[in-house]
Amino acid sequence: MQAMEPPSTGPVIGRRVTGAPQAAPMHVVLFGAGHVGHALARLLGTLPCVVQWVDERDELFPDETPANVQVEATDTPAALVDRAPPGAYFLVMTHNHALDFELTERIMRRRDVSWFGLIGSQTKRVKFERRLVARGVEPARLTEIVCPIGVPGIVDKAPASIALAVAAQLMQVRTAAVRAAQPEAVMR
Repeated sequence: MQAMEPPSTGPVIGRRVTGAPQAAPMHVVLFGAGHVGHALARLLGTLPCVVQWVDERDELFPDETPANVQVEATDTPAALVDRAPPGAYFLVMTHNHALDFELTERIMRRRDVSWFGLIGSQTKRVKFERRLVARGVEPARLTEIVCPIGVPGIVDKAPASIALAVAAQLMQVRTAAVRAAQPEAVMR
């Protein structure tokens, strides 16, 4: 006689059964293929997300990327803001402050963004906020911009360290969203 296995309460991982349902992957739109963008794309390639990696400079992209990372070499990166799905997570870290501002303004025109992070200092944030308000963005919405980005306490400025801090922050935001959407599953 065969032994009966207990019913599964979730997907099987190795020999463990997870109890909580898995959330859909994050859709991350990453603008910038510099050193931090490279480090972040590699790290996000190991996490539950789909990444659109955007830059105007095609030559900066590596020949190979993780399966969940799509390279978007385009002369019009701002147009991809409008084409991103509702609930997207945006990261702006380009080589050009003018482009960062154009992308920021475009992202702030949307009302369906899950999260928006902008690389830079508090000074950059203040300058961008002034310009955004002058262009009609409601001052109350400025709190939706996360700048500087990354979990607090990581002060190392090496690209890999910044990428780690930003990826950790994204995972915190995602975890909070999953908990808010499924409180009974997480509370077990």
